Formats: sequence, C-alpha cells, structure tokens
Amino acid sequence: MSVRSLLKAAFTVFSAAMLGLAAGALWMVATLYLRQLLPWLVVPIGALLAWTIRHMVLRPGMGVAALAALATALATLYMNLLLAVTRIAGEMGMGLIDALRTAGAGMLWQLARLALTPLDIGWFAAGIVLAAMIAARPARRRLPPQAQP
Repeated sequence: MSVRSLLKAAFTVFSAAMLGLAAGALWMVATLYLRQLLPWLVVPIGALLAWTIRHMVLRPGMGVAALAALATALATLYMNLLLAVTRIAGEMGMGLIDALRTAGAGMLWQLARLALTPLDIGWFAAGIVLAAMIAARPARRRLPPQAQP
C-alpha cells in the first residue's frame, strides 16, 4: 500500500467521522428546538450520510458500507451525549463547557443510556442498517450524451 493510498484512506475515515459529528450536532439542534427526542430522524440522517460517503469514495463496497454505518452510529452517540450535556447544564444552571468538565464521559454515557427506550434503540438500529445498505450500492455514473450523426 503506497503512502498516497494510505493518506487517502485516512482522509476518508476522518471525513466520515467529521460528517457523523456534524450530523449529530444538527440532529441535537433539531431535538432541542422541537423539545422532543426525534429518534426517527436517524433514518434520513443515515441515508444522507451514506449517500455522501458513497459519492466521496471511488470504489464503493463493504468498506464504504461499514464506514457509513459507523458515521451514523457516531452521529447517534454524539447527539445523545450532547443532549445529556444540555440537560445537565439546564438543570444545574451551568454552561455547556462547565457541564462537560463536571460530568465527565462516564456520567454522560450513563445518562444518555438511561434516557433511551427500546423504541429509540430500534430506530437507531434501523438508521444504521439503512445507511449500510445505501452505501453498499454502487453509485450510478452518468454517461455523457452520445453525439448524434
């Protein structure tokens, strides 16, 4: 494996992770605005992440499907952790950074896990599976129009 292909792979993984984090933050904003958890939103977010990652990578396949599924799972995890932080900050009258420092990763993980219902987990699993299925399909390339004689 050449250095160039290794750097491409690292950039692809990094880009997919950043896309997942951005999608999770956007999902959290929508959740806070509507004051509901909105677990069903993982389905369109997962589809959008899968479509973006599929078109970002030149050779789609099972690796791209795994990357899309991981990006969707990262978005789900990030949204739940951010929601736990905002709940702590709102209930204790703290800023978000202070709540992050005070709570720590372990407490945030436990609070996010306790807030989930089996239906939420089902939505999250459906979104992750859908993202993998969409990303596994090869992207259709449009052929240039043929010249008419």
